[in-house]
This record gives sequence, C-alpha cells and structure tokens, in this order.
Amino acid sequence: MIPVLLTAASSYLLGSIPFGYILVRLFRGQDIRRSGSGNIGATNVARSSPGLGALTLVLDACKGLLAAYLAILIANRTRGSSDDNRLYLMMSLAALFAILGHIFPVWLSFRGGKGVATAVGAFSLLAPYAMLGAVGVFLVVAFASRYVSLSSVTAAAVFPLFAWFLYRAYFSGIEILVICMTSIFIIARHHENIGRLLSGREPRFSFRHS
Repeated sequence: MIPVLLTAASSYLLGSIPFGYILVRLFRGQDIRRSGSGNIGATNVARSSPGLGALTLVLDACKGLLAAYLAILIANRTRGSSDDNRLYLMMSLAALFAILGHIFPVWLSFRGGKGVATAVGAFSLLAPYAMLGAVGVFLVVAFASRYVSLSSVTAAAVFPLFAWFLYRAYFSGIEILVICMTSIFIIARHHENIGRLLSGREPRFSFRHS
C-alpha cells in the first residue's frame, strides 16, 4: 500500500507543476489564466507565445514521463525483482495521478489544464505503440479540422482501444480500467470545447502569431 500511495502522491505533485503559468509569468509578466481560454496548457500559451507554447508542451509531457519513470523505480525498489503486472499497475496509476495533478493543481486552487501533453509523456513509457497510434489520430484530425480540442478528444477516446488491442497480453483489466479513467477525465475536461464544437463556436487553431 505504501508504494502505491508514494507513487500517487509523487505523480500528483509532479503533474501539478503549472509550467504554462510559470513560463508566461516569468517571460511575459502575465497571468495566462486571464488570456485566451484561461487554460494553463500549451495550446492557450501558444496563443500568447508560440515558443513558450512549444516549451510548455515539452515540459508538460516530461512531467508525465518522469512520473511513470519514478513509478518504475518505486516498484523495483520496494520489491526485489520486477513483477510486470505490478509494474504496469504502478505506471498506470502514475499516469492517472500525474494527469489529475495537471488538471487539478494544488498550487492554482485546483484549476489547471486538460492533461493531454502530460498523458502523452506518461503513456509513452507505459504503452508507446498505443500512444503513437493516438498521436497519429490526433495529427490526422488536427490537419483535417484545425480543431485542437476535437483532435485531443478523439485521440483520448481511441487511446484505450489501442492500448487494449496492442497490450492485452500484458495489461490486466485493472490497467485498462485506469487507462479508461484517464481518457474520461481528459474528455470531461474538454466539456466547454465540446459544447462550442457542437454549436459551431469553437475557434480553429492557427500557428500564426497574432
């Protein structure tokens, strides 16, 4: 139980580091929550500064990757040998809590981002081929629609299917359930975007800096 709690706590704290907020505050002296969509994630940061948006994307992904890697270290340190089933569970929990940390950061009154980049980083270590497939779906939808929100929701929806199909010989039902939970949280966090998409009011993304 202690390794699980340690993994959950460390992953949440890593995930809750608000890189988008910090970068915009440091380099532009602004509160990113008061511009654009008010989100602290890479897409909204990129509306103010494409460079900072790219850096936010990388750092948010890295904190998910680090959370999953720490889960491996904790699992191996607390048991003499690597038990794959336990390892996969710890890594999936790390991904879940890192994403929850990003969405509900304690440092910003539990109002954070949407967890997409953090999920990419965490699941790239746990299920790399499934994540590659989800990223491919994201890119196809993004180029076809120019809606980042639609691309993110679609990728989050298909990722558990890819994970089950490609890793069903390795993941138990618990890991798949945790993965499904992460997708549900990410999709739910896009509820405002989904409403705007349905009403035709969602802005299309452009890399051109205004």
